[in-house]
Amino acid sequence: MLSKMLKSKAKKIQLVTYFHADSHISDQFREIRENIRFLRDKNKNAIFLITSPENGEGKSTTAANLAVSMAQQKEKVLLIDANLRAPSLHTIFKVPNQSGLSNLLKGISNIDESIYPTDVHHLDILTSGPEVFNPTEILGGQMMTDLLKELGSMYDVILIDAPSVLKTTETRVLANQCQGVILLLQKGKTEMDKAVKTKRLLDLAHANLIGVILNDK
Repeated sequence: MLSKMLKSKAKKIQLVTYFHADSHISDQFREIRENIRFLRDKNKNAIFLITSPENGEGKSTTAANLAVSMAQQKEKVLLIDANLRAPSLHTIFKVPNQSGLSNLLKGISNIDESIYPTDVHHLDILTSGPEVFNPTEILGGQMMTDLLKELGSMYDVILIDAPSVLKTTETRVLANQCQGVILLLQKGKTEMDKAVKTKRLLDLAHANLIGVILNDK
């Protein structure tokens, strides 16, 4: 199982793997990247979901940096913002969010209109799109299953930045559609009982939890 602690005393920089590729933190992301590579099932689409027990534990920043690190290996990577309630990836990468995942799942836009290239070579982003009032129903529907299957044939790796498990239900309906789930815990913030409850809920959703990253901010 993947297990890694991210440690830094430096000033918080969201895309450290891009702007400071020679840093110690970037080395840690490269190690996580290689661990995931060893765990990948070559017979399945390489789709991985990143989540956390609660909000504010750093999962979006972690997902963004891991995606950059994977793209630096010349893999074609798609990063999906599936947090339809409180998206953030479009602000991290400074791309528009007028069209995105919600538009695709409602059938009002197509893939070419909704996926944006980033400044990182080989890395594209599918932002959340406009806010919806029923994210669980939208993300748990057949359209999402079909979309992931189609995107899986277009990219080497897909990373999904999903909402926190204990605050929403949509992550549980997404989890079993992925090859693996990576759980992010924040040292000094994530309570042990909440981490245990999160693991239990992911098990009930038949998710394949491949590892834990401990974020030490």
